[in-house]
Amino acid sequence: MFHAMIMAGGGGTRFWPRSRNARPKQFLSFAGDRTLLQSTADRIAAVIPPERTWVITGAAYTSESAEQLPEVPQDHVVGEPFRRDTAPCVALGAALIAKDDPDATIIVMPADHLIEPQAEFHRAALAAEQFANEFPDALFTFGIPPTFPSTGYGYIHRGEPAGERNGVKVSRVREFKEKPTADVAEQFVASGNYEWNSGIFVWKAKTILKQIQANRPDIHDACVRIAAAWDTPNRDEVFRKEYEAIKGISIDFAVMESAPLRMVLRAPYKWDDVGSWLALERHNPQDAGGNTVQGRHVGIDTKGCVIAVEPGHLIATLGVSDLVIIQAGDATLVARKQDEGRVKEIVDRLKQGGEQYL
Repeated sequence: MFHAMIMAGGGGTRFWPRSRNARPKQFLSFAGDRTLLQSTADRIAAVIPPERTWVITGAAYTSESAEQLPEVPQDHVVGEPFRRDTAPCVALGAALIAKDDPDATIIVMPADHLIEPQAEFHRAALAAEQFANEFPDALFTFGIPPTFPSTGYGYIHRGEPAGERNGVKVSRVREFKEKPTADVAEQFVASGNYEWNSGIFVWKAKTILKQIQANRPDIHDACVRIAAAWDTPNRDEVFRKEYEAIKGISIDFAVMESAPLRMVLRAPYKWDDVGSWLALERHNPQDAGGNTVQGRHVGIDTKGCVIAVEPGHLIATLGVSDLVIIQAGDATLVARKQDEGRVKEIVDRLKQGGEQYL
């Protein structure tokens, strides 16, 4: 059967001050009223029912996740006791799903992406399921046709075509490329043979577990032991002990860069990883001055700004342009647009003195 796994354990430091330790990015809304986590669950619900959906998050966020997704079974909301990156997260989800459905096919999705139109995503997901059943030894990832030479995304070098289902084309992967320099990114886009790595995957549970076992047996064995103890009184003790001993690593580094059979599906939908506050511009309307505003704002001679204000507060601007101004509780961020990618530096500084604001 087809199962969904949502990875919702990230911290979202690039979205400070809205994203905090107590309420990270995936629990925030950026376009409409639904949070990113809810939007991700909504997106896959037309393809996979909630009873076959799993959410892997941090132990501190299980209650929030379950509250936002009441339709997902509570025992499918899994809280990692330690943050260990995406490879252990994937292994854990696959081991838990395979325990009850050894022949399961899984779509793995980050909780913090925006995708439109929904129908195109559904078409692509169903095509990926077909491909996974036809090529059960392959690992599939969705590639996004690049619209500009981004230096913020990893790239996938597309190889020879391998088929088409539901109008969705799949090719073998030649190589995964890390985030490139500007010149290299321009070469990638100009060649027409590269796609952005979206971090959305489809595979058979047994296949990804086999590949993790081959590359990181420590992660595989720990997660299999956790799954074996899942329905026993010792679950929490085993979970904590085994997970603490794991050395964190991403699924890209652990498996995808070296797996023997990797395939990339060319995504037919529009995708945004909501990687910075400038995403508000891409998904919300602008006023006459080109400003994107959420909340109460009074502006005079204000142009091209991104402004987000919580209820009960007012932001007033005079004679400014191209700023990012984000108010959240007891903290406000003001940055030039060109510097908003450096928000993590603020977070790092606060870790040295000012943790009450994190």
